[in-house]
Amino acid sequence: MANKVKVATVSLGGCFGCHMSLLDIDERLIELLELIEFDRSPLTDIKQIGECDLGIVEGGVCNAENVEVLKEFRRHCKTLVSFGACAISGGIPAMRNQFTLTECLEESYLQGVGLVDAHIPDDPEIPLLLNQVHPIHEVVKIDYFLPGCPPSADTIWTFFQELLSGKPIEFAYQQIHYD
Repeated sequence: MANKVKVATVSLGGCFGCHMSLLDIDERLIELLELIEFDRSPLTDIKQIGECDLGIVEGGVCNAENVEVLKEFRRHCKTLVSFGACAISGGIPAMRNQFTLTECLEESYLQGVGLVDAHIPDDPEIPLLLNQVHPIHEVVKIDYFLPGCPPSADTIWTFFQELLSGKPIEFAYQQIHYD
């Protein structure tokens, strides 16, 4: 275990598809687990991050809690990867950026069809929404960008294989070309 690369993952604002795509590497996951050990991750259900070699972050930065989690990952991970379209560009969550936060909240909680007792939630346990969704590189330094929505299993596999072997990370054209 001591020689394995310690990996942490987190999903911020997004659909969780990148984590599912990681699982799509199928039986190669067994080979990968011979080289890595997961720390904080939904795959392990570990909630606190320790010191890690590699942090993988999917999703856009949508709220104050996302900012805190992302900064904590940057502090604890030697290398940080922006994983998927939402992390790289804000993706689908950033579609709300064309509206003000007030417009989004009012449409969702006050003007929506079928609402009963319409009100904007104000529970202090709900993370404070940011005025806009941000890609993670606007909040912390990123070492690698892994494109896709989500990145394909083969792209993820290539990334891990080349990173762990110390090779330059290069993808075949079809692995990063999206129509």
